[in-house]
Amino acid sequence: MNANLEMVRQQESQLLVPIYDRVPVLFERGEGVHLFDSEGRRYVDFLSGIGVNALGHGHPAIQAAIATQAGRLIHVSNLFFHEHQARLAAKLAALSGLDRAFFCNSGTEAWECALKLARAYARHTNANGSKPKSRLLVMTNSFHGRTLGSLSTTGNKKYRAPFAPMLPGVTFVRFNDVADLESKFDGSVCAVGLETIQGEGGVNPVSREFLARARALTKDAGALLILDEIQCGLGRTGSMFAYQRYGVVPDVVTIAKPLAAGLPLGAVLTTHEAAAAFRPGMHGTTFGGGPLACAAAIAFLDEITKPEIREHVRTIGDYFRDKLLALKSDHDVVVDVRGEGLMLAMELKSPDQAKSVVNAALSRGFIINRTHDTVLRFLPPYIIQREHVDALVGVLDELLSGGNVNA
Repeated sequence: MNANLEMVRQQESQLLVPIYDRVPVLFERGEGVHLFDSEGRRYVDFLSGIGVNALGHGHPAIQAAIATQAGRLIHVSNLFFHEHQARLAAKLAALSGLDRAFFCNSGTEAWECALKLARAYARHTNANGSKPKSRLLVMTNSFHGRTLGSLSTTGNKKYRAPFAPMLPGVTFVRFNDVADLESKFDGSVCAVGLETIQGEGGVNPVSREFLARARALTKDAGALLILDEIQCGLGRTGSMFAYQRYGVVPDVVTIAKPLAAGLPLGAVLTTHEAAAAFRPGMHGTTFGGGPLACAAAIAFLDEITKPEIREHVRTIGDYFRDKLLALKSDHDVVVDVRGEGLMLAMELKSPDQAKSVVNAALSRGFIINRTHDTVLRFLPPYIIQREHVDALVGVLDELLSGGNVNA
């Protein structure tokens, strides 16, 4: 281990709250699809900061937007106007088919706001003065973040258990089980919330039947349909939003990760009708939607709305998926391959096998990630090329053939 890395490890062990079990690599710079560590070693980034660096590292349009805005204005509180929030909101409204935006700092904050909006909307529309709807139906196997409300609606007990008791009024529905959804939905429900493609839960797309039924139930009952597209939205599947592949328009969408190309920015997109449930003072943020992050987000959207970018995501995503399916045919250790665009997963038989492949791939210069214990997750930058896919697949083929993985 090099001296710089060891020094940082020692400092962090004494100074940071022990939350992260970091991989012993110290990254110093990035360029395109590559990262470079403190020893000068180059890695192909198939994780892009867990879906954040969607345009890769050091993209010239993002760098220019940040440098220009940093020279003018970095922060002004939300007590005042700045020139970028409305511009960004207009772009997102046009792309999503929704009407309004609230800007925050992260995906978990966006989801937290969406939960508050659902309950506020139920009270706002409670014309007869009876007890308003308050139940939230959310999914098993889901992940929505680390704040208490987001955690309360995350469908994995291991995340919730250390912080119990959770937010009341939350009911979990078996993901993609229409009968379970119907049995748990009633007049007390204010919202149904789900990830269009579950990310941390192992890259599991919602079924067309399930999403259509969730939309119909909420619409008929005057409840909100909330979609979490924090990981799968903003071009990751080859569509601007994953729900657009289903022909469904939700009431609320949460986004974050790649939105400001590495700067902290999340957003809630919603309809005029739902947004009317909020009034000044009911919600807010100090840093959310600041001029620097918004300027970066505008530059990011300008890039990914170019038709050739999304076409590339679809084309290279199909190519990558086909290569992974070929590995599945050749290796019994591979249980499943799934996902859309450049949000792909390959599930192995055991956690030890998946962990072994992730570590071995890193030693060969490829950054991938293990989620839901047994799932290899791939979230490469949208600018990834066939040569990078071929190189990774070659390494995976070698590793999956090894005795240490198939054991």
